[in-house]
Amino acid sequence: MKVQLFAGMALIGLAACGPDTRMQLYPTSGPLAETSPPPAIAVAATNVTGTSGELRFRLPDKTRCKGTWSSVVPRVQSQERGLNLSIRDLGGKLTRSSETVGGVNSGEIYAVCRDGTIVQGRFAMGSGTTSGTGSATDSRGNTFKLLF
Repeated sequence: MKVQLFAGMALIGLAACGPDTRMQLYPTSGPLAETSPPPAIAVAATNVTGTSGELRFRLPDKTRCKGTWSSVVPRVQSQERGLNLSIRDLGGKLTRSSETVGGVNSGEIYAVCRDGTIVQGRFAMGSGTTSGTGSATDSRGNTFKLLF
């Protein structure tokens, strides 16, 4: 019974450490796109509710790669100045605020593989979502469609 409880707790712990979402790289041109069928590369991305995180994946030849993704969230800065003539708060008023703007956020991925291959690309994702689309290239001459 203790062994089963320990195994269950270990599995829960491993699941909590796992990646948050999967991205997919689909070859559109280059050596990988010429294979039949072209391989889809699953990319594990962490911290998808934030503005940056880690990437981990393997190329079709099993080469391990890791890197970073980052997204720019547009913000609006506003400043208000005025004169307040109320009895309670006589004097000037100065406020500053910053807020996130909804819409489409742009981002980039960059990864280095153990054999020195570099994978880099750009993507667009909806504000407040964990889905998006983009493109990437690698130093082996491949171009990819990036979907998540």
